[in-house]
Amino acid sequence: MTPRFVHLHLHSEYSLVDGLVRLPQLISHCVQHKLPAVGLNDQSNVFGALKFYRQAVGAGIKPIIGAELWISEKTNGFEDYRLVLLCQDAQGFRNLSNLVTKAYRFGQSQGIPKVQAEWMDVGVLKGLICLSGGMDGDLGQCFLSGRRNAIEPRICRWMELFEDRYFVEITRVNKEREEEFIQLLVPICEENQTPMVATNNVRFLQRSEFETHEARVCIQDAKILDDPRRQKSYTCEQYLKTEEEMCELFSDIPSALENSVNIAIRCNLSFDFDTYHLPEFPLSKNVNVDNFLQEKSRVGLLEREKSGRIKGGLSSPQKRLIYSSRFDRELSVIKKMGFSGYFLIVADFIEWAKENDIPVGPGRGSGAGSLIAFSLGITELDPIEYDLLFERFLNDERVSMPDFDIDFCMERRDEVIEYVSERYGRDKVAQIITHGTMAAKGVVRDVGRILGFPYGFTDQLAKLIPFELEMTLDKALAEEPVLSSRYKEEPDVKKLFDLARELEGLSRNAGRHAGGLVIAPRSLTDFMPLYCEEASSSIVTQFDMNDIESSGLVKFDFLGLRTLTIIDWAVKDINRAAVLSKSPDLNILDIPLDDSATYDLVQSGGTTAIFQLESRGMRELIKNLRPDCFDDLIALVALFRPGPLQSGMVDNFIETKHGRSKAQYKHPSLEPILRVTNGVILYQEQVMEIARVLAGYTLGEADLLRRAMGKKKVDEMAFQRKTFITGATKNEIPKEDSAFIFDLMEKFAGYGFNKSHSAAYALVAYQTAWLKTHYPAAFMAAVLSSDMDNTDKVVSLIEECRLLGLQIIYPTIDDCVYRFSVKDSESIRYGLGALKGLGEGVIVALVIERETNGPYLGLVDLCTRNSSGRLNRKALEVLVKAGALDCLGEERHKLMAGLEHALQVTEQGSRDSASGQEDLFGLPSDERVIESGICEGQTKTLGQSVVWTQQQTLTYEKETLGLYLSGHPIDRYAEELSAFISCKLNDISSGKRRIAGLVSSIRTLNTRRGKMAIISLDDSSARIEVVIYREVFERHVEKLFVDNIVVMETKCGEDRYSGEFRIEATEVMSIDDARNNLATGLSLLIKGNDTDAELLSELYKIIGTHTVGKIPVFVDYEANRDFARLRLPETNNVYLSDNLIDNLATSLGDDRVKLEYSKDGDYQKN
Repeated sequence: MTPRFVHLHLHSEYSLVDGLVRLPQLISHCVQHKLPAVGLNDQSNVFGALKFYRQAVGAGIKPIIGAELWISEKTNGFEDYRLVLLCQDAQGFRNLSNLVTKAYRFGQSQGIPKVQAEWMDVGVLKGLICLSGGMDGDLGQCFLSGRRNAIEPRICRWMELFEDRYFVEITRVNKEREEEFIQLLVPICEENQTPMVATNNVRFLQRSEFETHEARVCIQDAKILDDPRRQKSYTCEQYLKTEEEMCELFSDIPSALENSVNIAIRCNLSFDFDTYHLPEFPLSKNVNVDNFLQEKSRVGLLEREKSGRIKGGLSSPQKRLIYSSRFDRELSVIKKMGFSGYFLIVADFIEWAKENDIPVGPGRGSGAGSLIAFSLGITELDPIEYDLLFERFLNDERVSMPDFDIDFCMERRDEVIEYVSERYGRDKVAQIITHGTMAAKGVVRDVGRILGFPYGFTDQLAKLIPFELEMTLDKALAEEPVLSSRYKEEPDVKKLFDLARELEGLSRNAGRHAGGLVIAPRSLTDFMPLYCEEASSSIVTQFDMNDIESSGLVKFDFLGLRTLTIIDWAVKDINRAAVLSKSPDLNILDIPLDDSATYDLVQSGGTTAIFQLESRGMRELIKNLRPDCFDDLIALVALFRPGPLQSGMVDNFIETKHGRSKAQYKHPSLEPILRVTNGVILYQEQVMEIARVLAGYTLGEADLLRRAMGKKKVDEMAFQRKTFITGATKNEIPKEDSAFIFDLMEKFAGYGFNKSHSAAYALVAYQTAWLKTHYPAAFMAAVLSSDMDNTDKVVSLIEECRLLGLQIIYPTIDDCVYRFSVKDSESIRYGLGALKGLGEGVIVALVIERETNGPYLGLVDLCTRNSSGRLNRKALEVLVKAGALDCLGEERHKLMAGLEHALQVTEQGSRDSASGQEDLFGLPSDERVIESGICEGQTKTLGQSVVWTQQQTLTYEKETLGLYLSGHPIDRYAEELSAFISCKLNDISSGKRRIAGLVSSIRTLNTRRGKMAIISLDDSSARIEVVIYREVFERHVEKLFVDNIVVMETKCGEDRYSGEFRIEATEVMSIDDARNNLATGLSLLIKGNDTDAELLSELYKIIGTHTVGKIPVFVDYEANRDFARLRLPETNNVYLSDNLIDNLATSLGDDRVKLEYSKDGDYQKN
């Protein structure tokens, strides 16, 4: 049946500025309503074009692709207006691509990309059909501004540019003066023979989605939904109407309907998904790329042997044959598939990075299975030594693009990307776009804002949403009881969540893939438009990672791995010390992989900061597995995943390794393949090898089998089962045995891990463990430096340093630099960059000045020598509070009081220097200040300052450093705590124990029985974890927050399931709770000469303000050798608190105010 109308003008969610249409729902809607074709023209982009194309074609719907563009025309007094351009063919798409790219790169204004009218000529518009934009186009602007006479000339101008490809667009969506505009256009178009076309300017699928769309627009425009002043640019009629609705709407202008179909017929853009567009490696014209790769690889393999990177070398004929045949086989496949240039490009930028001292990872992913990659220096593990298979990476029986994942140092990865852009052409290289979506927490905050709810209300709701990957609002409502309850009981919460759920998951913004890069054989705009932020030189593709790959372009993964930066910093520190001691330099790639001390460290569980091995679950696995060789580390990385952990294969692996059970091999041929994994099929490569050895598969065929097992396609698996059993039978393996083995392979193939990836990551893990074992100071300094901006991590890492016996030298401007640094093998200098609120520029300037002109002599000296403006009052306050200026010889409170004077002196000195003024002695005034150190005025100011209390000092340290340096908040309670706690945390043992500490962190978990918590408790002697189950947690949740000091009654002992020492809280008290529950009295010591009426009156007054408790007050009177105790009346019983005790101590003295406690038999001392 011939269609009567086709929707040509539609915005999807990828328009970002508006549009609610999700592509899968659009296609489903079209199928349901039997729409034969539909257009997509998002605002200023084609982000969704390939997704739309594939889905539409797959559903039998013709896709019409284009974009709606802003046009800027500075002449003729026009405001910016819009046109819709639709692609007829590939040339049209390339021209659109160029226009859109140019708009982003050179036409942006206030974040809006605009095509300049002068860019549009006949040549650049070929293959494009133009819709005039309706009321939003230039014709609509002429009409609304009263310049009706300008409409006809504008139409004629566009017809000259587009010829028969220009259509006047009309809509009937209930916009103001819309019908008047149409009636004006009809005769003009008839007279000029200009075709008209009807559209509905679609923004959503159903009429009922209008309010949701309005909310989406408000989020983008940062407007309040109910603001009466808000410009309303859309109507409820802009939904995807049926053909019948549109035909009824434009029954008076049937040609406008017919033209929509005619345009659809003329638009025949298609995309080629079968051709690879490989970049070219630059070579001289007479050099063949395949031959060049072969020679470079041959030389590289010889260099690997010469440098000792091939274990045992290649001297034996048998081993040389193994390597040469593997080399030739890989090279043949690479050449056949046309990937020689790809390998050379990857090798090129890795070689450049290494030459420029940029750390590069050993290779990860399946690429580590290539001997050619190893020969070229792309990877660092010999694939033959570790049984890594090339066919897992590249297989000519499975045509797919190669994909090397390359890790670079986080700090310098961008330098490599810049090199690639320069070498291979900036028009051919770009990073890859990503699309941020309206995720659960974010969309709740967005919707709360546009609904006008207070920030605190919305923030509270957002924080109730569990912080988990792939969390959704529906899932949050199901899992979080408080949220579910509020949703049911509070109308405002329901209103917010219902609207947020409709918006959740929509595209919110465009971003940049952290490591994805595409290199094209010619200009990227031949394949897609490019995108950039305003005034940014960082260009990204408008197709995302999946679309890049499906279009046949090659992506390269330039991944940033922080661990490489840590290793690099540590090795450089080690080698700096080696120069002084005249020791040989350390090359991390040359360390032995069988170092027993390193495996002892790993087995001990001391894996904090060890790559891949530091999580709680991994430590538990390490404790049971006890890895003692590199193969165990490879297995460890592969085993620590949900599948293996839940399948029982981990237990089998461990039991067999430790001789508690024996590996069972159904056929002798399995043993050499599975011996390394204790009889367990752990790696995908093992599945492939079993198929090759037992059933005669080629490795290419075996790779297809591996993929089929992973996808679990029934028909394919039936075919593979038959093939496997047939092949095994030819090798004289009984049918029942081969069927059993196939079932075993199928079972574990779903859990099987890529050994190449596991081996590469195991190498990095081993390197970090080796460094921590043999150079703990250098390693921990590097780790601390890499996490300087994460205060919580710094605190935990400093605790790890303490456990390693390393001293942390606390911050001082006399000795410290920006990063944590090694002083000697047993101590680390604090990194000034870890101070909160102190920028890198300030620190670098301070250090350079100190190293150039010597130590700072005083506060004024410090200020005047850093008077460029960076060292402002705020920065100085941070330095004082953190103790970094203690080296100047003054107490912190005095330094803080002297800041104003020091800054005034500095400012005056700067003014005097600028004017050329000198003092009476002929010296510039700032030199006199520097000579004097601290001048008389400053000394006077310092003397007047108020001494900080210990609590103030600690508070300031926590504020600037995130931890306590000069003491611990619990210290003030040490004497009274010793009266009733069982032990300090470093001395805890089995039994019922009463303990106390500061809550340093809290982690809540949702269990089937409700919410529980794991608390980290710190009393300065140690930091331990305490488990608090639901009943106790719910009773005491208000006391459990970071930096609060609590007293806990606990049960301590070995957990019968895990075997670990476990501490469980049965009761939680605040300090005041503990005092008032456990104290038997408050005693005040009055001496004979203290009996004046004023003092006693003051004491009674203090006591009188706290008489709401049950603790009796005793007055101990002491005169000469006489002693008497008086108990105050019960009406004077008090509630013990810090405030009461501090006030009494201020009046009497600390040593005369005592709390008394009885012995408690239940919570015994150690």
